[in-house]
Amino acid sequence: MKLIVIALFLLVSVWANEFDTAVNDYHKGSYIKALNSFYALAKNGDAKAQYNVGLIYANGKGVNADIPQAMEWYEKAAQQDNAPAAYNLAELYHSMQENNEHADERAKFWYEKAAEGGLAQAYNNLAALYLEGKNIPQNNKKAFELFKKAANKGDANAQINVAVMYAWGEDIPNDKMKAYDNFKKALNAGKSEASQYLDRLCKESAWVCKN
Repeated sequence: MKLIVIALFLLVSVWANEFDTAVNDYHKGSYIKALNSFYALAKNGDAKAQYNVGLIYANGKGVNADIPQAMEWYEKAAQQDNAPAAYNLAELYHSMQENNEHADERAKFWYEKAAEGGLAQAYNNLAALYLEGKNIPQNNKKAFELFKKAANKGDANAQINVAVMYAWGEDIPNDKMKAYDNFKKALNAGKSEASQYLDRLCKESAWVCKN
């Protein structure tokens, strides 16, 4: 199941000149200068700056990549209801599931926080956790409902995922037309991988694709 690394990036604060300057420095490639400015703001509790410090450490921009440091700053921002930070933190925990039996529980917690903050991608990846069922109980029906939420919010990856479950999912009422509609939405959103699923669906159920 596809995981999405969130693309939200360097949010601008209209009131903090220091923040604006740091954003400009970052875009000019002055990563260390930007990091120093963000760090000063982050220490004073600015959630957006904390998120950006985490982002710089996670991506290794101007510094060696430092995932534990990134997670520390993401969590500080996430505790202040910064949804992108909660999402990125959850995604990092999700990536650790093979080596940490508690990682999925932490990923679940932060995906839920990110979803509360309005990020459709969080519903998609939370659904993936329930579908995988590695360190939290597998629940296909719960995964399906979460995929539907994300798909209805316009997340193209979730549209593919929910369509797959509509077409071929276990313990899910199959609905070929809804599968077709969601594959088409994802394809129209630029997800070319939806075409291979559409081809399979049309071969198996040609009546669905006649329109």
